Amino acid sequence: MPVPLYQAKAEFFRMLGHPVRIRVLELLQDGPKPVRDLLAAIEIEPSSLSQQLAVLRRSGIVTSTRDGATVVYQLSGGDVADLMRAARRILTEMLAGQKELLDELREAEATAR
Repeated sequence: MPVPLYQAKAEFFRMLGHPVRIRVLELLQDGPKPVRDLLAAIEIEPSSLSQQLAVLRRSGIVTSTRDGATVVYQLSGGDVADLMRAARRILTEMLAGQKELLDELREAEATAR
């Protein structure tokens, strides 16, 4: 029996649900990067980065190529970069709304004094 689309989407977003994976995808938006550059930017243990890269690679979101001893990762398509930009816009709007609410609360508190 095929997996319902909503379930497949939930699994996709669950796969993205790790800060290191999100950071890797953000870094790869600028183009392919060798693992050493990812390690320098993220500052985690190589084994931890390797695990997260494997998850992204298995999902098909990133691809890797080997150039001698260097492994280079890149996004598998532009849609992933679009998704990351959309997430940034959504978060920006959400946080702006929270700031407005916080400002209103502070103003109400100041008025009540």
